[in-house]
Amino acid sequence: MAQGQIRKALSGFYYVYSQQQTFQTRGRGNFRKRQLTPLVGDYVEFESTNQTEGYVLKLLPRKNALIRPQVVNVDQAVVVTSCVKPDFSSNLLDRFLMMLVQKQIRPLLYFTKGDLLDAAGRAKMAPIVAYYQQLGYPTFFAADPFAPSSIQQLTANFKDQLTVFMGQSGAGKSTLLNHIDPELQLKTAAVSESLSRGKHTTRHVELLPLFGGLVADTPGFSSLNLDEFELTELPQLFPEFVAAADDCRFRACQHDQEPGCAVKQQVAAGQILASRYANYLQFRSEKKAEKPKYIGKRGKK
Repeated sequence: MAQGQIRKALSGFYYVYSQQQTFQTRGRGNFRKRQLTPLVGDYVEFESTNQTEGYVLKLLPRKNALIRPQVVNVDQAVVVTSCVKPDFSSNLLDRFLMMLVQKQIRPLLYFTKGDLLDAAGRAKMAPIVAYYQQLGYPTFFAADPFAPSSIQQLTANFKDQLTVFMGQSGAGKSTLLNHIDPELQLKTAAVSESLSRGKHTTRHVELLPLFGGLVADTPGFSSLNLDEFELTELPQLFPEFVAAADDCRFRACQHDQEPGCAVKQQVAAGQILASRYANYLQFRSEKKAEKPKYIGKRGKK
């Protein structure tokens, strides 16, 4: 039985790459009964007598999964973040970072539209970018975000990695991908002046071999709710909070109302970015306000 990786899923077909060939396959009949759906990025066992007729027989274990774009076994994500038009949103950036930390996906932060900033705007953004870089996240913040040198610095990270793109609508995800591979010719849309956000322009997902790795050709995620997170795990998704927690008075400190909290002390001292902590408290409030979910007779989720 052969093994391979699904590189594209379209119209009920799964295109499996194995031994430098691509095989067009369908899913096994009992997948639906077992509520299994093969996804792009899945490693699978399949059988095929030729390259146009085959069947996916088994899904191999996944290390993680994203909803939009629907890709699994992701190694890293380029979080495309606009400095202006739409305005920089630390809240949305921190939501993305929480998700990536939870799923053990390496974030790369790519700041766009720096060319639209005046001197005061760049002076305001620079320490914010430096803070995220200090956390260990590779950051890309250039006057011209689409200059060949900027693109080259980013794509140097792609070797042997499965990379996806995500970020604000209108931040330039499709434009960035088009500069990385002009043959993609992804459609882009102008940012709405009234809504200050871009229009969704993408459709299905395909993994493309680029710069020694695989890149999902479809950007995803312009917003993110907190459904996948538990209230008590939120402190573990901020690396600087984890580093400070050893000095908190209480072992299970949630860095909220507790006295003797080292995180709050570091925020007051300017060692932890105030916006990060404010976003954290907002995320906690959102989770506390969620209504309980019920699943049949089993009660709460």
